[in-house]
Amino acid sequence: MTVARTVCLGFLAVIAIGTLLLMLPFARADGAWGGLVTALFTSTSAVCVTGLIVVDTGTYFSFWGQLVILLLIQIGGLGYMTATTFLLLLLGRKLGLRDKIAVQQSLDKQGLSGAGGLVKSIIAVTLFFELTGTFLMIPVFAARYSLDQALWLSLFHSVSAFNNAGFSLFPDSLISYATSLPINLVIPALVIIGGIGYQVIMDFYFLIRERLRCSRERIVLPLNFKIAISTTIFLLIGGTIALLVIEYRNPNTFAPFSFPDKVLLSWFQAVMPRTAGFNSIDYSQMTTAGLFLTIALMFIGANPGGTGGGIKTTTFRVLLACTRTVLQGKEEVLCYQRQIPMLLVLKAVGVVFGSIMTVLFSTMLIALADPDFDFIQILFESVSAFATVGLSMGITAKVSILSKLVLIATMYVGRVGVLLLMSAVFGNPNPSVVNYPEENLLVG
Repeated sequence: MTVARTVCLGFLAVIAIGTLLLMLPFARADGAWGGLVTALFTSTSAVCVTGLIVVDTGTYFSFWGQLVILLLIQIGGLGYMTATTFLLLLLGRKLGLRDKIAVQQSLDKQGLSGAGGLVKSIIAVTLFFELTGTFLMIPVFAARYSLDQALWLSLFHSVSAFNNAGFSLFPDSLISYATSLPINLVIPALVIIGGIGYQVIMDFYFLIRERLRCSRERIVLPLNFKIAISTTIFLLIGGTIALLVIEYRNPNTFAPFSFPDKVLLSWFQAVMPRTAGFNSIDYSQMTTAGLFLTIALMFIGANPGGTGGGIKTTTFRVLLACTRTVLQGKEEVLCYQRQIPMLLVLKAVGVVFGSIMTVLFSTMLIALADPDFDFIQILFESVSAFATVGLSMGITAKVSILSKLVLIATMYVGRVGVLLLMSAVFGNPNPSVVNYPEENLLVG
């Protein structure tokens, strides 16, 4: 039982428990037993922090069913090993060597020391931002609902946003709040912070602390911090401008709004492909160019160590650096005057290739099972499921049972990761003691 198998089986166990709970009558608003496929799809989407739904969460499930979904989102966002380790710490159990190794590998942490403190700090950071988002959104929802309803709506959407889940209790997601400035600031902020990664948050905290102390020591920022921040800023600003230009005259999306509202809409739609499935416009009415741009942003996804999915921004930057190296005729892959190890380059190539094959396979199976849907709709749905985004053109509930099972498998693969899943299936690789001769071949 390797760490990879523990993580993969752990997610399956949580999904199974969530499915059973969501099938029970107490989870349904009408008090009836739930369907297996509906419960399984919802549980998988919640644990994999995706946000794709086959029923309206706010009306189909009771308060207790919504609470189960919220807990599944929290466990899925934290990660199985983080949630399990925190539970062990609450029970007063000391972490063994195996537990520390599992935390190290699941969080991509250097060294085995301080695993318990790391998990506690992750929980503290998560609760801080989720509660902050909750209190900031209460006044917005209190204008239309009672105080207790506003509190629940704020808490649910705050947890869903920080964990990049995209579950909403409104039937139209956040379309009714498309021009609300607080919603367009708080929800995207939670999505960005949750998806940017815990290590980046802590590096930013230490940077601000040293600056406030007026420390004269030179602060050397890690390469991961530089890549995560710069790539995130580039994708957010570039995506906002591109969507504003593409959808500016679309009468079904941006055209009816004023220019300031169009900027808010483009900003919101540029942030959500960071793997959070909220939407303030109808994606089925977007132009083809806007849909393809959204697919590209979804496929890239968030940062490693965060609550988002996709191939990750660091993988994207490593491949860009490889391309630049080839074009410049160099042999070393550099980024911010730092050399990228060849093992990391190979890992990035493996992640992208495995991700592309997963999306293609998922798209092909859904196209075979539901040939009546357009290709762009199927591709959009497959990428959204794999990147654990949750955005949809409205076909999730309409596809066949076979397609729903394909989407369930795609969400699971996207959450645990292609390489981790392959490691769980094939086990730890044995190092080779044989060196083979090199030979050139034509490429490109």
